Amino acid sequence: MTFDQLRTLLVVHETGSALRAARVLGREQSSVQKQLDILNRNSQNLCGEVLTVRQGRGKDFLFTPTGEATVELARMTFDKWLESIHLSRRRLGRMLTVGTTEFTLPIVSRAWNRVSEEFRQREVEFKVAHVRTKDVWSRLENRQVDLVCGSIVSTPEGDLRLKEYEVIEYARGQALLLTNLPESELPDGPVETSALGRVPLVVPPAGLVADLLATWYGPHYRDRLNVVADIDDVHYGLSLLRSGFVRGCMIVTGSIGRGMAAQDDPDAVPLRAIGLHDDLEPKAELMTGAFVRRADLERYGPGHPLNRLWAAVKEDVRTYTPLA
Repeated sequence: MTFDQLRTLLVVHETGSALRAARVLGREQSSVQKQLDILNRNSQNLCGEVLTVRQGRGKDFLFTPTGEATVELARMTFDKWLESIHLSRRRLGRMLTVGTTEFTLPIVSRAWNRVSEEFRQREVEFKVAHVRTKDVWSRLENRQVDLVCGSIVSTPEGDLRLKEYEVIEYARGQALLLTNLPESELPDGPVETSALGRVPLVVPPAGLVADLLATWYGPHYRDRLNVVADIDDVHYGLSLLRSGFVRGCMIVTGSIGRGMAAQDDPDAVPLRAIGLHDDLEPKAELMTGAFVRRADLERYGPGHPLNRLWAAVKEDVRTYTPLA
């Protein structure tokens, strides 16, 4: 079997037909069908069973048990092969992938400006990947990115996962409570974190806010809170509050809270940002920064693109002055 044949088999499995696979691959349907015929003939000789069976005009291919097993083997082969290629390109300094959340993109952008010309001259393939806060750790641990910028929950005890990483801290602070409730229902004074169970909350299932609530209230925090809406995206939560469709509060970072409260939109319900007073143990803060595997920095020389970018991030945090 060739890689090209295996790729065709995977695309047919994903699309269901030779015609749709041909469109994806940019080939003639007859070319795809010829490869399937060769694969079926070889599989019949080797295993005693074909890989695919036609079910009639307009119907998707039926994959036999041998076909399904071959598809899984092909998928694993491609994944491992591509992973090996990417590791080699990283080791040789030919490719660099940086992950960033929407709100930490400026950090990467400023650091990139410091090294972009050097990287272009060295023909380094530089990629930026959008990473949601809940996926910051998994992207690093699975080596999907070389460096990531994002926010985590920080406690005095620290995070054991950080022992394997170098960290550049950009900002640290308390979260805010963003609400569309009138002052008569929720005064402007700071809300104690122990009192969050008495206010209606808009809560995501995972991510920074979920980690914060789990730190304060334990893994079953939802049972102790008054959750009036579930969201999977901060923008949707903000839209819910600004529309007035849901009356309640959202825990947000300081920059989001202050920014949304300052907006003046006559067609939207006004929002207020209220401080949170952390009276629970352990104390928890939000920390925004850049993270990289320590072993990678040590494995590569100082001139490697990853070390050069890391140095640029360090220089940026040393010299950058946030706008008031």
